[in-house]
Amino acid sequence: MKRISYSDKLHHIYLRAVDIVFAIILGFISLGIAIGAVQLFFSTWELLKFEGVTGHYIDLISDVLTLYVLVELSRSLVEYFKTHKLRLTFIIDAAIVFTVREILIGLFKHQLEANMIYALSVFLLVLGIIRTSAVIVYQREKVISHD
Repeated sequence: MKRISYSDKLHHIYLRAVDIVFAIILGFISLGIAIGAVQLFFSTWELLKFEGVTGHYIDLISDVLTLYVLVELSRSLVEYFKTHKLRLTFIIDAAIVFTVREILIGLFKHQLEANMIYALSVFLLVLGIIRTSAVIVYQREKVISHD
């Protein structure tokens, strides 16, 4: 008869706890996406007031990009349930989208100074390098595991 060690039981409990926490987080993110999509639909009526070309478009753009960030974060959690690993690429994708969102909003509102644009550009470059490196490493791991 095979005996299950204390550390195996503890490891199993830990994995179940992480699964439960991630499931709760994914549930809240999904609820946030659904509520955000409904609010986005209703906020488009504000665009019909014709308060100028820029009117409420910045709010619409901001809301759409915020929803996209939530989608990217939920993708990382869905991938966790498939592989039981958090993939760095999905998290980096969410960070890139969030940074681009902030740049677009700041530029559209004319609130970004040159030094902040430079800093965010370098940050995007670093995120891009990290993401590219993560994809390369992931592809190599896939090739090695199939051999």
